[in-house]
Amino acid sequence: MRVAAELDEVAARFAAAGVTGHVHVRDVDDAGAELGLGADEPVVLASVFKVLLVVEYARQAAAGQLDPAERTRVRAADRLGGVGTAGCFDEVDISWRDLALFALSMSDNTAADLLLRRVGLETVQDLVAELGLVRTRIGGGPRQSVESMFADVGAADAAEFAKLFPTLGPERLARLAVLDPARTNSATPRDMTRLLSLIWRDEAGPAQACRHVRELMGRQLSWHRLAAGFGDEVAVAAKSGTILGVRNEIGVAAFPDGRRYAMAVFTTGGWGSRRPDVDAAIGQAARLLVDRLRA
Repeated sequence: MRVAAELDEVAARFAAAGVTGHVHVRDVDDAGAELGLGADEPVVLASVFKVLLVVEYARQAAAGQLDPAERTRVRAADRLGGVGTAGCFDEVDISWRDLALFALSMSDNTAADLLLRRVGLETVQDLVAELGLVRTRIGGGPRQSVESMFADVGAADAAEFAKLFPTLGPERLARLAVLDPARTNSATPRDMTRLLSLIWRDEAGPAQACRHVRELMGRQLSWHRLAAGFGDEVAVAAKSGTILGVRNEIGVAAFPDGRRYAMAVFTTGGWGSRRPDVDAAIGQAARLLVDRLRA
């Protein structure tokens, strides 16, 4: 009864924010301890995809297949808009490891796009299969998502898309490929907590690769979703994802007693550029279920 009541409360938090939510949490070190709501439903990953990308980068770096300090140039044609190198005015020379840092810490889309070109889309897809993420689908990177949105609304560039977007009705928005798990990068919340557990147990690749990914996720600049549900005594390392009405975050909460919990929360319907109510619901949902596992 207690678990059912808490799942009902999680659903109520999502409903109050006007979104549909899917969530899964698990004890990283106890495979049998897990709770979820819609945990096996396919969801849009958005920038959560970058965790898988950086895991593959870190594995290749650990194997000596690429030099993390090697520098590449971010040119005007590479910029996708947004933060980090994606929004720079001038060309930037930067190392692969700093691109990985930017991809996870500030969700730099251009950094992720260049990193994906370097490590290869097929190797990321192979990683998904190797890690047993059976409900995860990876079809491309940030550039493919941007091009897909432009094509779906008939926009030539970002400026034209910004003009057309407010005129799109609910039915037209629902048909956008980037909002359809069957046509964009997608997974299930359960797959994502499995991925996190493998990273935190050093089982997603060499220990140094997993450690590096954990460090970069711990440097995410955004703290208003999962982390907002926990006090300062709990260390939260996470990666958010946002696109149109989709707001997500996956991460791990590490408590002072050494127990660690993988969390994955995905929401749809959160339209608007600023939705602190949805962000708060993400942290609250994760905290409710983590507290239940700890009890």
